[in-house]
Amino acid sequence: MDGLARFLSGAAAAHGSRPALVRGREIITYDELDRLSRRAAGGLARLGIGRGDRVAFWLPNVPAYLVLFFACARLGAVAVAVNTRFRAVEVADIVGRSGARLLILWPAFLDIPFVDILAEVDPAALARIETVVLYGEPGDRPVGALPLAARTVTYERLVAGDALAEDRGGRELGCAIFTTSGTTKAPKFVLHAQRSVIDHARDAARSFGYDAPDAVLLQALPLCGVFGFTQALAGLAGGAALHMQPVFEAGAAARIIREARVTQLNGSDDMFGRLFDAAGGAAPFPSLRFGGFAAFSQTPAETMALAERHGLRLVGLYGMSEVQALFARWSEDLPAAERTDGGGLPVSRTAAARVRDPESGVLLAPGQSGELELRGPSLMAGYFENPEATAAAFAEDGFFRTGDLGYLRAGGGFVFQTRMGDVLRLGGFLVSPAEIEARLQSHPSVEVAQVVGVQTAGGPRAVAFVTAAAGAAIDEEALRAYCRHGLAGYKVPVRVVRLDAFPTTPSANGSKIQRARLRAMAQALDAAGAGP
Repeated sequence: MDGLARFLSGAAAAHGSRPALVRGREIITYDELDRLSRRAAGGLARLGIGRGDRVAFWLPNVPAYLVLFFACARLGAVAVAVNTRFRAVEVADIVGRSGARLLILWPAFLDIPFVDILAEVDPAALARIETVVLYGEPGDRPVGALPLAARTVTYERLVAGDALAEDRGGRELGCAIFTTSGTTKAPKFVLHAQRSVIDHARDAARSFGYDAPDAVLLQALPLCGVFGFTQALAGLAGGAALHMQPVFEAGAAARIIREARVTQLNGSDDMFGRLFDAAGGAAPFPSLRFGGFAAFSQTPAETMALAERHGLRLVGLYGMSEVQALFARWSEDLPAAERTDGGGLPVSRTAAARVRDPESGVLLAPGQSGELELRGPSLMAGYFENPEATAAAFAEDGFFRTGDLGYLRAGGGFVFQTRMGDVLRLGGFLVSPAEIEARLQSHPSVEVAQVVGVQTAGGPRAVAFVTAAAGAAIDEEALRAYCRHGLAGYKVPVRVVRLDAFPTTPSANGSKIQRARLRAMAQALDAAGAGP
């Protein structure tokens, strides 16, 4: 069966001289991408990289990332994604636990002190690194000696030698590792096989319209995250042109969209907000015909309304490392209120979703909230070198237990509400914090709300943290009364606390609010004696 090497050669045969990867004046056609990946595979093979070896990618969105990814796949090696924002502790954990033999980095990227960061890494974590591939561009500052005992090879030299014609990969071999976003435990390593990447890329290309003859994508989502990686592979599966940004910058992104006539765009709510602020005008991007978004910092309704005001129709998406991004999406033909939420219809015709009561184990009917369970061709092969966690994640019939709270819609598809760890058990009922947050955010004094649960003497209760709208004052008792008039009594927050800003953690696709930190802050409050 064909693997990623044949996937790429098939795309080259179908699309030939069509641009595949574009970054400024650098244009790599589908033919050239295939040729470069074969040369890179030859170079990696000469460095001793082979089947099952892990290669750490500490690299931003540049064409070389995808050249090297396909080169690894041709060899049967596994690409390990390392966020360029990560620092010494995170790099040590990922590189060390993955057992990577080769590290790829761009030392001069964005003035990030990569060499200094490596110097702070525990040497034991880098002990298996035998080779470092250095990517560089004209004008880069000189690179000092690397603080590890490994040979160095430039990317230019790697792709200058003889190509590897032989395909040593295969559909069932692992090809990519992404990390989960755990905050209290070491992240798990999500391993995908070439099969799941190929099949899902083709399904997503068809569903998102990346196979249209004029499809052009903005590749600003980082390839080190599953959101950006999935979009890129789906774009290549459809024959689209990917215009790459090493790091998202709103003004430059707006220019690319206009000049390249970008037709499809996915991003976080923060990205869309910054993009529209930079662009200005009522309908600044007439070429855009579709946008998908994931909510990280704003409510979905706010993001949707912002896009509608600027002439772009958005839909909510669903994905996670274990099932890949773009797993599901809503139709753009639905009314705005019905395509706002995360979730949607699975893009694969063979995928399925169901919802189970986490306590009774009973499968639930549409409209009833429980844990989402998913099945489909995009599922991971498992957690790398963690068979116990892999076994616990799957039901006996192969459905993946997502750890997400959601419900099925009667008309088809599913709605994502929140992570199960964020679910509130109030008054004997499962409650999504988003319901309480939406009520608070409808008050004119509140800009953003985040709700977590605490244990009090009177049982579990909700605590709300809010930031104030411009020029507004926060009146805690007035906001609690406002909630009382719109929500059941058990949902009313026992405290409403103003913050100047929420604690956040940077991720591949933007900053995520640290709900675990908020829970700790809430539990420290003297909330036990407060009444409803």
